[in-house]
Amino acid sequence: MRTALTDLTGCRHPIVQTGMGYVAGARLAAATSQAGGLGVIGAATMSLPEMEAAIRRVKERTDAPFGVNIRSDADDAADRVEVLVREGVRVASFALAPRRELIARLKDAGVVTIPSVGARRHAEKVAGWGVDAVIVQGGEGGGHTGPVATTLLLPQVVDAVDIPVIAAGGFFDGRGLVAALAYGACGIAMGTRFLLTSDSPVPDEVKKFYLAARETVVTSNVDGVPHRVLSTPFVTSLERSRLVRAVVNGARFKRLSGLSWGQMFREGRRMRRGRGLTWAQVLQAANTPVLLRAAMVDGRVDLGVMASGQVVGVLDDLPTCRELIERVMDEANTTLARLAP
Repeated sequence: MRTALTDLTGCRHPIVQTGMGYVAGARLAAATSQAGGLGVIGAATMSLPEMEAAIRRVKERTDAPFGVNIRSDADDAADRVEVLVREGVRVASFALAPRRELIARLKDAGVVTIPSVGARRHAEKVAGWGVDAVIVQGGEGGGHTGPVATTLLLPQVVDAVDIPVIAAGGFFDGRGLVAALAYGACGIAMGTRFLLTSDSPVPDEVKKFYLAARETVVTSNVDGVPHRVLSTPFVTSLERSRLVRAVVNGARFKRLSGLSWGQMFREGRRMRRGRGLTWAQVLQAANTPVLLRAAMVDGRVDLGVMASGQVVGVLDDLPTCRELIERVMDEANTTLARLAP
């Protein structure tokens, strides 16, 4: 199936695996790209040396194109972009709008730039800055999300910009891919569906917890901004101790990241200015990487948060990435044949 996404990135199938922190490492990204999708390393929760090592591990496992997701507001964003350029990474993915100078550097080096957006105005802004495509995530998606459903947001963005649009939020099968194409998208991006594969590095006990879950909740108690996660007693308890917990997690994040207090303060100041956050929200931001790591790496479903899209309620298996992508494409082709005999 050839679309603007496959032409732009060089992948065989119009399916993107999103760059989930502590989930989308070299193993998952390589497995996705080997299967014909676009694997994306979630480097926002990695140090710079960890990101470089992950890129090289993917290159050792596959010659297929892949991407790397980084934070545009990180203190070392420019250094990370230089690594992507030097290592010949095909796609740079951003959870927030990348700065203009980063876009210019990537375009000069021939790296495809694809930020994620959750509103039409954000898509219009980055399209005007020269990005190559956008991932549009509706409210059904996991992690940080907006209030507008994909079925409303996607056609708005498709009509508003003249660059390829990739649909995210609520996708898990071939019928969804066909629906996205009908709306005018060039492919789909999936997070929770790829998290629940046998190639995902998430501990088995955490995967079992996801498969048993049927409910998600959008909460601002994790880091001060809306976040879709699995509904658990721990998430409920965050309301009572979020600021105290944020101070403790800030110290833990400092140890994990290797940042100095000065670097953390400068990063927090940028977050406050760039995202319009209060200092309380900036303080809480340290909760996300620490609490995600507790679940996704340490397997502590009782002491961590588990980002999840609403599709978790209809997922009941752990295919390989190859099995998943082949299944999606087979179902998409069957659906298209049924619609146009």
